[in-house]
Amino acid sequence: MGMHLCVCIDALFPEKDFMSGLQQAAGCGYRWYEFWSWQGRDLPLIRREADRLGMRHAGCCVPFIPLTEPGRREEFLRGLRQSLGALQALGGSLLIAQVGPDTGEPREEQHRSIVEGLRAAAPMLEEAGAMLVIEPLNLRVDHAGYYLSESEEAFSLIEETGSPAIKVLFDIYHQQITEGDLIRRISAHIGQIGHFHAAGNPGRHELDIGEIYYPAILKAAAEAGYSGRVGLEYRPQADVRAGLARMAESFSAYL
Repeated sequence: MGMHLCVCIDALFPEKDFMSGLQQAAGCGYRWYEFWSWQGRDLPLIRREADRLGMRHAGCCVPFIPLTEPGRREEFLRGLRQSLGALQALGGSLLIAQVGPDTGEPREEQHRSIVEGLRAAAPMLEEAGAMLVIEPLNLRVDHAGYYLSESEEAFSLIEETGSPAIKVLFDIYHQQITEGDLIRRISAHIGQIGHFHAAGNPGRHELDIGEIYYPAILKAAAEAGYSGRVGLEYRPQADVRAGLARMAESFSAYL
């Protein structure tokens, strides 16, 4: 299975009915979708409509319980267990986690707390045949106060965890803001990347708006052996369907 673009319904259709967003994405040629929180959604209904449209589920988020806080680890694991049930209902295999805010404790203690939390999660994920990806975010523009921003620390966390069921969500938009040197970082660590997110910078709009040259980045990821999904998680600059159609035409090799 090769690399494919998928549409983050919540990002691109924030004001629309979820099913309408799903249908519009399918109408533009996309066969994979993702969204943020599964909580409060009619998952069987989403699954039936996605099946009807020929679309497959590429990922959703676990509840946002900080891994940086050791005292909330059991709460995180309960949320993960519930999320695995949601994943089964959707027919998917990937969950997204953010590690939480910087608590102000020494970074080595927060780093250790994340590793220990991920190690505790690993057996549950491996038994379910699922993958959890943790996401670095930029602190400069969008997520001041978050703990994890550097991709090298994210890869270090994965290495220390030591489970094939836990990898990194490499958000190309966030990492361009934080550190750049995208192709070199992606190519060197492709085996530790379980999912990508993509948006243009600045503005977090369509992939062809801004300074990031996505044709080269996606080509490099594919040539390095990546065969997962690349989530379109951008803020449409104008008509969402026109933008999706333009992205589909520009990156037709990855639909």
